[in-house]
Amino acid sequence: MLEIKNLTVQIEDKKILDGLNLTVKKGEVAAIMGPNGSGKSTLSYVIAGKEDYVVLDGEILLDGENILELEPNERAARGLFLAFQYPLEIPGVATMTFLKAALNAQRKARGEAELSTPDFMRRVNAAAQQLHIEKDMLKRALNVGFSGGEKKRMEILQMALLQPRFCILDETDSGLDIDALRIVAEGVNALRSPDRSFLVITHYQRLLNHIVPDTVHVMANGRVVRSGGPELALELEKNGYADYRQQAA
Repeated sequence: MLEIKNLTVQIEDKKILDGLNLTVKKGEVAAIMGPNGSGKSTLSYVIAGKEDYVVLDGEILLDGENILELEPNERAARGLFLAFQYPLEIPGVATMTFLKAALNAQRKARGEAELSTPDFMRRVNAAAQQLHIEKDMLKRALNVGFSGGEKKRMEILQMALLQPRFCILDETDSGLDIDALRIVAEGVNALRSPDRSFLVITHYQRLLNHIVPDTVHVMANGRVVRSGGPELALELEKNGYADYRQQAA
C-alpha cells in the first residue's frame, strides 16, 4: 500500500527526516512512536503534501505510484487522508458546506457523480450518530468554538465520509479525555478493513489500547530505528526512548 524509500527532508536548512524507510501493507494498522522532535509529524505532513518541506531524496509510493510530484488535492483523490493533531478553525465556512464540497470534489476527481443533497444528508447523519456528534455542531462554522475532543471527532467524521484508502492519524489522542478517546477510537476501528491502511502517530500506549496496531515502528532522529509488534509499544511505555536516541545518533 505505502512504501517510503530513503526519504530525506529538510525545512529552513534543518534536516528533519534522514533516509527514512517504512512500509505499510494493505489492510495494516501501523503505529509510529518516538520522542519529541524525532520527525513523526513531519513525516505525516510530507506524505500529505504540506508546503515548506524540501525533499532532498527518496520516494513515497502509494500503490506503486510516487506521489511526491502530486498536489495535496491529487493525493487526497488517490485516497490519502490526514487527521491533524491540531485541526484548524475556519470561521465563515459552514461545516456541512465544507463536508459536501470535500466529498463531491473527490468523487468528481474519480469520475463519480456528485451526491444529491438527500443522499449526502443521510451519510452525514449516520456517521455523526456513530461518533456522538450533535446536530448543533454540524450547523456551526467548521471547528469554530469546538472543544479538542469535538474537533477530533469532526476529523474522524470527515474520514468516515471520504472513505480513504490510506489514513494518517497525527497524534489524534492529543487533548482527549477518556470518553472522547474511546469514541474516536471506535470511529477509527469501524473503518478498519482489508483494503484500508492506517498510520497512527502517537506518544502513548493509551491510544493503542483502543486502536490495536499490527506493527509498531520507533522513530528517532529522523528515521525508523526499530520495528516490531504491539508488544514494542508496551516496552516503550515502560522504558522510554533513551536507548533509541543513542542508537540513532
